[in-house]
Amino acid sequence: MVTDDATAARAVNAMTANWARETVHGRGTVLTAAGVWPALALLADGAGGPARRELEEALGIGAETALAQGRDLLTALGDLPGVDAALGLWTRAELPLRPEWLSRLPLETHGALTGNVEADLERMNAWAARHTDGMIDKMPPVVDPNTLLVLATALVVRTTWRQPFGPSVTVPRHGPWAGRTLAGLFRTGRLSDEIAVAHTPDGPLTTLRVEGDSGLDVHLLLGAEGDAGGQVLSAGVASLGGAYPTTAGEALSLGAPGPGLTVETVASWDGTPVLRVESVPFTVDGDHDLLDHAPLFGLRSAQNASHGHFPGISAAPLAISAAKQSATATFGALGFRAAAVTAMAAAPGGVPPTPPHRAQLVHARFDRPFGFLAVHRASGLVLMAGWVGEPEEYRDRLLPGMHISR
Repeated sequence: MVTDDATAARAVNAMTANWARETVHGRGTVLTAAGVWPALALLADGAGGPARRELEEALGIGAETALAQGRDLLTALGDLPGVDAALGLWTRAELPLRPEWLSRLPLETHGALTGNVEADLERMNAWAARHTDGMIDKMPPVVDPNTLLVLATALVVRTTWRQPFGPSVTVPRHGPWAGRTLAGLFRTGRLSDEIAVAHTPDGPLTTLRVEGDSGLDVHLLLGAEGDAGGQVLSAGVASLGGAYPTTAGEALSLGAPGPGLTVETVASWDGTPVLRVESVPFTVDGDHDLLDHAPLFGLRSAQNASHGHFPGISAAPLAISAAKQSATATFGALGFRAAAVTAMAAAPGGVPPTPPHRAQLVHARFDRPFGFLAVHRASGLVLMAGWVGEPEEYRDRLLPGMHISR
């Protein structure tokens, strides 16, 4: 992402952290503020009164520059390798739009709303599927017969691991997944700073950066057992920004320096420090009603249907009637894929000989609930955030060479 400054990335990450803290608890889910922030920015440009001030506070920028920054963020997202972003707008024929607002939108489509909810949704569902590689096949349910305007974003994130995982079977000994036979992922490689422990005010947080080949990484986050998902994710976002001191790679101390970590010295042929990672594959979905957290998104006043809040969009009075997001994310042996659609509506691993050396072995186990962040490496922008609350049971027969962890 090439920008003159990191204002938008910081603002999106702050919204991600705050949203996760309020929303993510024990159940698996995924969300993307990167799909919400641009849409709010485009609304802020046309907002007036209290709604304008609330949107400015939620966005962390002034409304006078919001449309340009929202448009630039969508363009920058679409230019990233492995990322696609789109903006769609649908309006009723009787809604007069301000030409100066409409002309500045980076639209993938401007369609018509007919008032026939079934027909309108069919067209919008096709748009959602087309712009998410079919991962999201339905527009979030924001349309009713009174809807005058729908503004939607679609975001797709894909990356292939530089170092793939192998399939495994894992049987956790501790935590809420203890004793279950789970599908697992396993890999061993040279120890580097991809594994680290962030020293947060709430205690140590283990972070593993899984590098993708398109400039996108997925960070796995493991806090202390029992830590809330929102707490772990918000700390992970802060850690990305350098908020906490961290200890990484070969600087990790022997013993258990962080959640899910053990560090020891073992026999080695060449003395090279080793990182062994065990995790689980996952697919998580999230359906979010943004109006349940209206102050966070600057949408509290904008819901008041007694008068209009967006004079810069239309001379007709408009109020926010719905704002929802549907998202999905899959983490597997070869890579990561995720997508989200956000819509806002306005209406009225033989035993060898003994090796001659000793080497550091760091063993990282993500075998209880953990968080993840999909991050653009160069800018630090968080594209997706989620929580893995329920693992996949192991169902297939063992394959030759498959690793079994107990």
